[in-house]
Amino acid sequence: MTTAPHAPARRPRARLRAVAALVPALLLAACSTAAAPAVGPSDAAAASAGPVPGGTLRFALGASPSGVDPQQVGSNVSIYVARQLADSLTDQDPETGEIVPWLATSWDVSDDLTQFTFHLRDGVTFSDGTPLTAETVKANLDVLARGLGAGSALATSYLTGYVETRVDDESTATVVFEAPNAQFLQATSTVSLAILSDATTRVAPEARLQGDVVGSGPFVLESYTQDQGAVLTRRDGYAWASGVSDHDGEAYLDRIEFTVVPESGVRAGGLASDQFDAIGDVLPQDVAQVEAADGAVLTRTNPGVVFVLQPNVTAAPLDDPDVRRAVNLAIDRQQIVDTVLSDAFRPATSVLASTTPGYVELSDELAPDAAAASDLLDDAGWEPGDDGIRQKDGQRLTFDVVYAPLFTGSQAVLELVQQQLRAAGVDLQIRQQTPAEQQQSLTAGAFGTYYYNVTRADGDILRTQFSSTLRNINQRPADDVLDPLLDAQLAAADPAARADLVAQAQREVLDQGLAIPLFELAQSIGVAGGVHGVAFDASSRLLFHDAWIEAAS
Repeated sequence: MTTAPHAPARRPRARLRAVAALVPALLLAACSTAAAPAVGPSDAAAASAGPVPGGTLRFALGASPSGVDPQQVGSNVSIYVARQLADSLTDQDPETGEIVPWLATSWDVSDDLTQFTFHLRDGVTFSDGTPLTAETVKANLDVLARGLGAGSALATSYLTGYVETRVDDESTATVVFEAPNAQFLQATSTVSLAILSDATTRVAPEARLQGDVVGSGPFVLESYTQDQGAVLTRRDGYAWASGVSDHDGEAYLDRIEFTVVPESGVRAGGLASDQFDAIGDVLPQDVAQVEAADGAVLTRTNPGVVFVLQPNVTAAPLDDPDVRRAVNLAIDRQQIVDTVLSDAFRPATSVLASTTPGYVELSDELAPDAAAASDLLDDAGWEPGDDGIRQKDGQRLTFDVVYAPLFTGSQAVLELVQQQLRAAGVDLQIRQQTPAEQQQSLTAGAFGTYYYNVTRADGDILRTQFSSTLRNINQRPADDVLDPLLDAQLAAADPAARADLVAQAQREVLDQGLAIPLFELAQSIGVAGGVHGVAFDASSRLLFHDAWIEAAS
């Protein structure tokens, strides 16, 4: 049995430059990435005087949050709000990938990876005044293991094989699985497994998404209005920040006002004219305006599955592996980054982003090759038509992509991909949907390809998205190659052995054409010159516990 040490001494965190330098993470035991804090250009001078308590941070979101329940939301804009409300059992150091204490001060893991015992921090309360207990942990995990609905699919996947949470005493909980679960400790650091109050676990999922949620985080929810925004206020008495935060106590900010502003130029203009203090999804054309106003653009690449087109392999024409491989070869990923994104983004070089533990570089397999794509389509019987679109047996080579505009640049990306595929004789139809509609299309199997990304700083995210027994976006039957690889990495206690299995799984996904990777998502955040201490966590989502504003009133 392995035992984690108690909370380490806090260390000063390195400051993030305006454009982060990123180091690929090759082992599951360590994720070496850019330093996490995101700071404004005058931070060095201001920091010498120390943080200034008080004030309101006005943040413009690029899209509407889908809700505020940490356990049910998955988009960046949703997590920007929800993460501030709730804490997790552990945290993950964004610089080293180390799992560190948070609501649990230490833990023990059985040698067979089936039992995880957490020793809870004393004195933690939820914003309704109720204490954190082992019973609370049990109530949260029991609900998530059963599933809150489609929104909690990621959290539920972390609990595959869940047997029970045993309450050993008031401050000790043991989580038991029926089989080895190597990913679970890291999962306890994610927002998806954030711990909420006992009362919240009894609330209907829909009501939780709309604001009926109580956490132990440094902020509390004052209001949430769908498609408009949310207001958070500082939690009095907060004193249990994780070991990677700069300080233990209450947040410095009095208030955070999130406003939905879909137009990137309006967000940038609002920052420049002092309507906003920070903005999300800064696009290339807006960088100059942000910097001219003494602001800075801060970036960090999201770990996890890159933005992909994930094909429905049961529907023609993508039921043919050669067609899927041809589509992969017809896409120029560097052109996507150079044309419609910026140098803050990277072309996909695998199905996993380069900051993901277990990532393996597969750029050769994803290099554009028009001739090879043409040969594959020729061999598959698809002949050029009069309008340039290939045909076979009277049918055009066409399929659709369903997408939700949660990332501001998505439409421009897909329109360029559409052009690239048309040059290869493939007709891509773009269908914009709401997140709920996109999920409905997935459930019904009514799509050709599914455009999305998903963030997690652990290679097990492949199992969540590509196993035939879980979300199964590909709609594929079980196989005797990929599924066993995904299951085997879950049982591997040795980090190097687990990394090798994850590497093999990435190759298999590409070999079978189960994903058409496009680009690595990077968080691109604009901050005004007087804003300091906004930080990226290990999943590149924003944290505001250490944030403060110069001369706050």
